[in-house]
Amino acid sequence: MNRAPAGVWVLVGIGLVAFGSSPVLIRLAGDAPALALAAWRTSVVALALAPFALGPGRGEILALSRRDWLLVAAAGVLLGLHFIGWIVSVQLTSVASAAVLVTTSPVFLAVLGAVLLGETTSRRAWGAILVAMGGAAMIGLSEPPAGSYPNPAVGNALALGAAVLISAYFLIGRAVRPRLGFVTYFWSLNVMAALTCLLACLWAGVPLGLPLPAAALAVAMGLGPGLAGHGSFVAALRYLPAAWIGLLGLAEPILASVAAWAGFGEVPQPLALAGMALVLGSIAVVVSGDRSAPAPNLGASPTEGDPESGGAHEQSSR
Repeated sequence: MNRAPAGVWVLVGIGLVAFGSSPVLIRLAGDAPALALAAWRTSVVALALAPFALGPGRGEILALSRRDWLLVAAAGVLLGLHFIGWIVSVQLTSVASAAVLVTTSPVFLAVLGAVLLGETTSRRAWGAILVAMGGAAMIGLSEPPAGSYPNPAVGNALALGAAVLISAYFLIGRAVRPRLGFVTYFWSLNVMAALTCLLACLWAGVPLGLPLPAAALAVAMGLGPGLAGHGSFVAALRYLPAAWIGLLGLAEPILASVAAWAGFGEVPQPLALAGMALVLGSIAVVVSGDRSAPAPNLGASPTEGDPESGGAHEQSSR
């Protein structure tokens, strides 16, 4: 691990601010259709990266096997569904609850890795997982003042569902990511995610047209949390351990909660605050105790990864 230059910490700061802005941008978009926002957000990322992926990265794309294409496609579909669930959750519940619950992905990743791939999970991690689930239940059971949010129960459930979806996406990504550069891989994912969101819009009859303020916010979601946030964290992985990145990522819901309190006057209920503390503390235990496992073999032998490879710890995709 190379010594991290000062600029890396600037990147991490940019990434945290970008991630923390995601639920705030969604809330500012008001009642804009969640499916349309998700389609715009993923399309903006795909379009922004297209010149680089189809230029220098074209050889990597053409060299992908059919199996790898299927894996990338599956991961992209999961990513698109994650964004749909995430955006709807923020529209239905508090920013703080949605942001904390969606960051439980390391917990679900540990569970899915153990169940589906036979990865070893320590007793310490299992204990933290149980505590996190208890904290998530406390958030879900907390009763906000009547009429504060459209449907907190459904919103909290969707945030948890979004965490499960992103965890499954990470597991697939760990098999393909070491064989692709970040730009090529992330572009391919967002193309598939955008197609998923666009098809969902067509299926649900949701128009893609957005009024100017909402359209500008959707573009900001793509360029901010999508590119600046995710890209900054992946770049920082050249110099910082993945576990550190995961722990730093825990600041995201805190920043989002502070922004929601300042901008929208959202103050979490005491039970929810206690649950958030349990969830964040448990995730810190899981992530800090992680010993990065090799990429799972989902049908193709992985080659040596590039220095950027973050595997399952390309933490937040919001």
